[in-house]
Amino acid sequence: MTPEQFQTLYPHLIGWIHQTLQAHSNEVRIVSSLGFPRLSQYFSGNLLSSTKVAVVERVPMPPLSSLGLSQFAEFENGDYDGITYLDTFFVKRRSASSERLHFHELVHVVQWRLLGPERFLATYADGLEKHGYRQSPLEAMAYTAEEVFCQSNENFNAEKLVADELDRMSGGV
Repeated sequence: MTPEQFQTLYPHLIGWIHQTLQAHSNEVRIVSSLGFPRLSQYFSGNLLSSTKVAVVERVPMPPLSSLGLSQFAEFENGDYDGITYLDTFFVKRRSASSERLHFHELVHVVQWRLLGPERFLATYADGLEKHGYRQSPLEAMAYTAEEVFCQSNENFNAEKLVADELDRMSGGV
């Protein structure tokens, strides 16, 4: 997708995101209220108390094909356990008790905050188009951090890790 195409589609994408968040606003809970024991060792209290989560049967996916983005049809039709929009993430009911999944989605919340909506969506779309879902840079970052979270008892500042990785991705600009 060219930058011009993205600029044309961005208002539709962000509009859909805001509509989706509004439609689920009565279902959300604050992440800090969920009682996961380890998240506060990796993320700030501010992030955990300002991030929302909705438990759903199927995570809401943007209608990318109807916007003319058929190259993202596989992603759009994927059956994912979680997805993040701005400061809110959605998790499938069957996976709602997975601290690992919440960690992964919190990495995306930090990415959204640091990049801002437009840059996050542009970066995500570019990575998805060039590398596919699992190897796209923002997903690869979240999966790598998630693996460290799962395989180690060493605490680390996940927000700083994301900031450093984003800085590295952008060439330190």
